[in-house]
Amino acid sequence: MLIIKDLTRRFGDRIALDSLSLEVPRGAFIGVIGRSGAGKSTFLRMVNRLAEPSSGQILFDGTDVTALRGRALRDWRARCAMVFQGFNLSGRLDVLTNVMMGRLNQVPAYRSLLQMWPEEDRAIALSALESLDIAELAAQRAENLSGGQQQRVAIARALVQSPEIILADEPIASLDPRNTKVVMDALARINRDYGITVLCNLHSLDIARSYCTRLVGLSAGRLVFDGAPDRLDEAAARALYGLEAAEVMESAAAAAPTRRQPQPLHA
Repeated sequence: MLIIKDLTRRFGDRIALDSLSLEVPRGAFIGVIGRSGAGKSTFLRMVNRLAEPSSGQILFDGTDVTALRGRALRDWRARCAMVFQGFNLSGRLDVLTNVMMGRLNQVPAYRSLLQMWPEEDRAIALSALESLDIAELAAQRAENLSGGQQQRVAIARALVQSPEIILADEPIASLDPRNTKVVMDALARINRDYGITVLCNLHSLDIARSYCTRLVGLSAGRLVFDGAPDRLDEAAARALYGLEAAEVMESAAAAAPTRRQPQPLHA
């Protein structure tokens, strides 16, 4: 279980995250919602230790993540994989090599620099691409792919880390509706089939309600909602979205009310 205790992040006089506490059981699919600047990205980056907490504690199965250093911290970042809005791929490298970068923590540095990847790791990377229905793209340069394909490559790179948690930071923000569904279906399938915990930052309330089993709502760095999607009422929406609440709720009401089942992926 992932336990967050009074997690706070300050940037000078500004508080980006304010005494956040919550518990995340294994296998959960949690949507982190709220307006831009609410602290969603800061929260995920602190869980992965890409940003340092000003105070508070992150615990995972009894390990104090906030105290990790050196190799132990690198191991944690492998177990707690990040998927970014901007994909973070090397455009000039082929898809397979980009995915192999997720194995950097498992191979000596000289092998990765010379791209002398073990055959076992290549097989793991190809298997991850196949599970996301993009194995046929393995030899293509990443820069030639569509946004949805690139995000699936990024998810495959996260998968080969053998993570216990995937942190997806606005993974669909730059995608069209079709690719949004493809990427969210992929994350839902990973959560369902592999039991990997997923924490996913989302702007869209209807997407969050459709895919996530639990919503965590942040406003000005504070936790203002934590519960099942169907418990998010107008009062909670106003606390999260302010003047935009009515529009957000109307958009969510127009979407399918039940959680979507992941469908077969398409290129």
